[in-house]
Amino acid sequence: MIVVPVKEGENIERALKKFKRKYEKTGIVKELRARQQFDKPSVINRKKMAKAVYVQKLHQVED
Repeated sequence: MIVVPVKEGENIERALKKFKRKYEKTGIVKELRARQQFDKPSVINRKKMAKAVYVQKLHQVED
């Protein structure tokens, strides 16, 4: 369960923003979307490789 402590006099909008950030970090939504359909292991590996290549190119441009 996600718990967001709200300080005295803190804006409810800020507390909601904290909750949303914590919720995103847990990865629940990402996992649910992934479980909606079955992806073959070869497809998953191909996506991982494509992501790794993309990240590596970003790091090369950065340097």
